[in-house]
Amino acid sequence: MCALPKHLRPRWRYLAVGIERPPDSSLDRRTFQRALWAAARELLGDPGSADCDPTVMRFRFDEEGRTGEAIVRVRRNERERGRAALACVSDIGDEPVGLHVRGTSGTIRSCEERHLRGRSDSGSEMTVIFGGVDRPARKRGGERVDVHTEEGWVGATALDIETETSDREQRE
Repeated sequence: MCALPKHLRPRWRYLAVGIERPPDSSLDRRTFQRALWAAARELLGDPGSADCDPTVMRFRFDEEGRTGEAIVRVRRNERERGRAALACVSDIGDEPVGLHVRGTSGTIRSCEERHLRGRSDSGSEMTVIFGGVDRPARKRGGERVDVHTEEGWVGATALDIETETSDREQRE
């Protein structure tokens, strides 16, 4: 079978997607792909999702199971519909998930270089005072912090917590 001439081949766009999950949860490529296909099918219907054809090309999720990134391929004329399908994914496997599109590119390589490489939201372990009690926490990037409580992990900002070092400085 011969390859199609260049002018008849489908044109693609690649979406760089940031992924956030609660601490101590995991996510694999297959589960993410199934959730994306289901969201596209529910939003666009079978013919629309086939036109958009969202496919996970690259997928990375850190060992702690909190943040990750993916490259999703969509047809060039269906870029906005692909972004809308990604926005419809709110939970995967009974766990909430946050997806945000970092950017769009014409090739996988440029998508990685412009939107994914060098970005790291991986956090560091620390102890914070939350609700008057010392609790383990993980910094997520910026001023976001996940604090471990009796009920599970809670999202907080720097205004909601006090770190041990700043608390010690105030005492001295």
